[in-house]
Amino acid sequence: MRSRIVLAAADGLTTSAVARKLDINVATARRWRARFLQHGLDGLLDEPRPGRPRTVADAQVEAVITRTLETTPKDATHWSTRSLAAELGMSQTSVSRIWRAFGLQPHRQDSWKLSKDPQFVDKVHDVVGLYLNPPEAAVVLCVDEKSQIQALDRTAPVLPMMPGTPARATHDYVRSGTSSLYAALDVASGTVISSLHARHRAIEFKKFLAKIDAEVPDEFAVHVVLDNASTHKTPAIKRWLTAHPRFVLHFTPTSSSWLNLVERWFGELTTKKLRRGTHRSVRALNADIRAWIATWNDNPRPYVWTKTADDILASIARYCTKINDSRH
Repeated sequence: MRSRIVLAAADGLTTSAVARKLDINVATARRWRARFLQHGLDGLLDEPRPGRPRTVADAQVEAVITRTLETTPKDATHWSTRSLAAELGMSQTSVSRIWRAFGLQPHRQDSWKLSKDPQFVDKVHDVVGLYLNPPEAAVVLCVDEKSQIQALDRTAPVLPMMPGTPARATHDYVRSGTSSLYAALDVASGTVISSLHARHRAIEFKKFLAKIDAEVPDEFAVHVVLDNASTHKTPAIKRWLTAHPRFVLHFTPTSSSWLNLVERWFGELTTKKLRRGTHRSVRALNADIRAWIATWNDNPRPYVWTKTADDILASIARYCTKINDSRH
């Protein structure tokens, strides 16, 4: 910007004209124009600033980054600011500042998994194509089961939240059985067809398909996005599908549950109802789940898929390249 001010002034523009051209304050243009006239190129440099001189050298910054990224302590899986500061003879505050400046967080670890499905590319195009360009006269449903939902009750009453104190619950609990929830999320409307069962076998999945068949009007084809669970591919299920040709199954790639939008809905159910819920029986658990789903369907909110299949595949390709280029 300082160089542009000088060059614009050299073209014969007034200080006001320079300020308008570069969209800056007139005082700014005047200051750097005067500094250049008085000191030349040196006038465009920053003057020495007041305050305490810098105490951490570039070599120390490099040492912190190198140790953090390429080594581990003898007694731990990752460095802390204090352990690394003791190792390098620096202050804990200095290490903390360097980590923040370079976005280093050794205490955190994310998870990832790449699908090994040989038909991964074709399946991604198939499922994402349904989301972005659904067929006419058809309903697209994302189907899955959330199995082994536990009916849990704490061994002591939950203490309510108070100003300055969060709600508190005991770490131990009494388990009163489990339930399995089958859900079909309508991609267009966000409504959910659901069914609760004590078990999650092929026979329960077949019953759920029959429920979907009864609730979706006959004039619509039914495209179902689901995973590769064995209960979805038994001979009994194949015979049922043959007898109901309007049903078309679209399988997500293995290890790619993120492609199924109903998993996002399961996440909301878990966060908003199940994780902190207390139930003394499976019947109470099922009643609570049914009530939550009814409330959801009163005001359904569809999830909007935005990435194309090509965007997803390009992102995965970049990640694979990063992994291959890594020395680890």
